[in-house]
Amino acid sequence: MDFKATLQQKTADIEAILKSYLPEETGLQKTVIEAMNYSILVGGKRLRPMLMQETYRLFGGTGKVVEPFMTALEMIHTYSLVHDDLPAMDNDEYRRGKKTTHAVYGETMGILAGDGLLNYAFEVASGAFDLELSPRTAKAMQILATKAGIYGMIGGQVADIESEHKVVGLDTIEFIHKNKTAALIESAMTIGAVLAGASDADIAKVHTIATDVGFAFQIQDDILDVTSTTEELGKPVGSDAKNEKSTYVSLKGLAQSKADVEFYSNRALNTLASLPCKNAFLEELIRMLICRSK
Repeated sequence: MDFKATLQQKTADIEAILKSYLPEETGLQKTVIEAMNYSILVGGKRLRPMLMQETYRLFGGTGKVVEPFMTALEMIHTYSLVHDDLPAMDNDEYRRGKKTTHAVYGETMGILAGDGLLNYAFEVASGAFDLELSPRTAKAMQILATKAGIYGMIGGQVADIESEHKVVGLDTIEFIHKNKTAALIESAMTIGAVLAGASDADIAKVHTIATDVGFAFQIQDDILDVTSTTEELGKPVGSDAKNEKSTYVSLKGLAQSKADVEFYSNRALNTLASLPCKNAFLEELIRMLICRSK
């Protein structure tokens, strides 16, 4: 398998799926829709929809019921970035090498674009019931809502904001990583497994894999904030230091952080190998994401 070529093709396929669900830029609400679509189309790895799709395929899923959930999750992830970049939060003007939504459309429209993406995500996801009305679809919707909410991503964001300008312990950093980052990866992979009809035992294993991937991914992100450049990363580096935030790296050091990325990575891949079905692309995707340089 030519992983790079396969990745490019799969990313292009996901882009096409996302574009097919975007709202039409018309009406008196046109400006906010333009800002929403700009936020989605500005680029990205499409990690979460890809992990969902590949986990779905890992367990033999072949239908289109996964596509509304793939799109909804990417919209939720994107809205979180739009709000994260706002002046009231990280106050960043660049993401993925391009102007952030509020830098292009203004702060007010940036807030509304994030709100719009969150609400529209659930409009899109609910369309899955038209494709398959089943307990699996209902369970997938429940996972999507929970992992994005106060007991998932938003909960992690709250802890992250309240950790600024103070020294916090490793338990708080791990709570932030578990919720702010890992929760949506858990959502992606468990929804894929659920929709494909995986057993409860295998869904639990997938959840464990996703948690480890999320931890490794975020620790690597903390490492890159220290070691990379704005040009390479596509967003400002040193933002954690600017906001006087304790991070995994500041608490455990660069060498130990790199060792922990390797630990969580290996554990995720070993658990993946223990599943009764195989997806070579998914394995390589996880390796790439964890070892990324941007």
